[in-house]
Amino acid sequence: MIDEYLYYSTFSGIMVCWIGFAATFFLRKRPPASGESKRDNKAFAGIFLEACGYSFVWIFRRKEYLLVDSAGTFGGACFSLLAVALAVASVWLVMSAVRHLGKQWAVAARLVEDHRLITDGPYGIVRNPIYTGMFGMLIATGITVSQWWALLPACALFWVGTLIRVRVEERLLKDAFGAEFDAYAARVPSLIPGVY
Repeated sequence: MIDEYLYYSTFSGIMVCWIGFAATFFLRKRPPASGESKRDNKAFAGIFLEACGYSFVWIFRRKEYLLVDSAGTFGGACFSLLAVALAVASVWLVMSAVRHLGKQWAVAARLVEDHRLITDGPYGIVRNPIYTGMFGMLIATGITVSQWWALLPACALFWVGTLIRVRVEERLLKDAFGAEFDAYAARVPSLIPGVY
C-alpha cells in the first residue's frame, strides 16, 4: 500500500511538472514577431533523437509500484524525492531560460534580426539551459516510470540529439558574435555545470 501511494504521488508530481513544462512554451506571452536573419534546419535531426529518448522512457514503463525494486520503501522514498526535486528544478530552469530569451526563442535553430547573445540568468550557469532542463525531465520521468534498462538508451538518444542541436545552434551564434561567443563558451559550460 505504501509503495503504491509513493508511486502515485511521485507520478502525480512528475505530471504536474510536465504540465508546467508544456505551459512554458504553449501559454507564454508571444512577443512581437521579429524577422528571421538566419536559420539552420539540421537541428531537426536532433529534435527527432530527443523525442526518441523520451519515447523510450514512456514506452518501456514498469508494471510494479516500487520505484526501486530492491531498495525497499526508504530507498523508493529517496528516489521519489530525487525525481520530483529534479523535475521541479528542471521546469524552473526551462521557464527561466525561455523568459530570458524572449522573442529569440524558437524550436528551429535560427537567429532573428537584432539578435542578442544572452549570457545572464540561467545562461550564466549553462549555455543551453533549456536542453539541460529537458534532460533533467527525462531522467526524473525515467526514475519514476521507466524500466531501469530503458533509461540508459533513452539518455543516450537524447544526449546525441541534444549535441546535434547544440552544435548547430552554437555555430550560428559563433558566426554572428565571433570572439564574444568564444569568450562566453570558454567561461560557461554547455549543458552540465562542472562537467560539460
